[in-house]
Parts: sequence; structure tokens; C-alpha cells
Amino acid sequence: MILSNPQERTRFFKFAAVGAFGAVIDFGFFNLFISLFGIPAILSSSLSFILAVASNFIFNRYWTYPDSRSKSLARQAVQFLLISLVGMGIRLILFALLENPLITLAGNLLPDIGVTPTFIGHNVTLAFAILVVMMWNFIANRYWTYNDVL
Repeated sequence: MILSNPQERTRFFKFAAVGAFGAVIDFGFFNLFISLFGIPAILSSSLSFILAVASNFIFNRYWTYPDSRSKSLARQAVQFLLISLVGMGIRLILFALLENPLITLAGNLLPDIGVTPTFIGHNVTLAFAILVVMMWNFIANRYWTYNDVL
């Protein structure tokens, strides 16, 4: 559907742009919570995810899917939140499974470049999780939250 429909491609690219902005929020707050406040990585990941979801909902509702208005704001927000919570579950599982192996890998493979293997491992894990969850979020939101657009 995305490949053959120009309007759907445009929506996907807008969704991805919103997601990229959300990722900046996500990475920024994730690293701020860990570095400045000493919050553990899993909790920091959860908090930064929530901030990114709020931003993503607003931009997707008003920019990516401006023609989706047959559902109330509250209903769409709840649907978006539920999909995002499933995405957060996927993300937390991926983070828990990949965090330590990627930290170890970074420590073993990368030379000392001024950042710690923990920093590299955390951020590579987060990047991978964000990509996986973005695909889930787009598909689920397109066919449930924003299913009223053609």
C-alpha cells in the first residue's frame, strides 16, 4: 500500500519525520536523565519515551493526518497511547535483551574514542528499538487510530 499509493507514501514520510523529531526528544531526554540525574537506563528510556509519544501524537494528528477528524481528539489520543504502550513494551523487551550485549560489544570492538562503551551500547540499543517500534506504530496507528482517512 505504501509503495503504490503516493498519498500513503507522503503520510509515511511525514510520520517518519515526526518520529525523527520524537527520536531527538527521546535521545535527548534519555541521555539527560542518565547523565544529569543518574536515573537508571530502563527508567530513563521509559520517561523519554513518554515525552516523545506526547510530541508525536500532537504532530501526527495535526500534520500527518489532518484529514482524520471523524474521531474525537480524546478517542484518537487513547488509541495512539494504547498503540504506543504496546510499542513501549516492545522497546523495553528489546532494550533489556540488547543493552548488556551491545555494551560488551562496544567495549570489545571499539577503540577509546572519548565516550564510554556504556554510552555507545545504550544509544545503539535505543536506536534499534526506536526503528522497530516506529514500524509497529506506523502500521498500527494507520489502521486503527487514523483508519478514517482514505
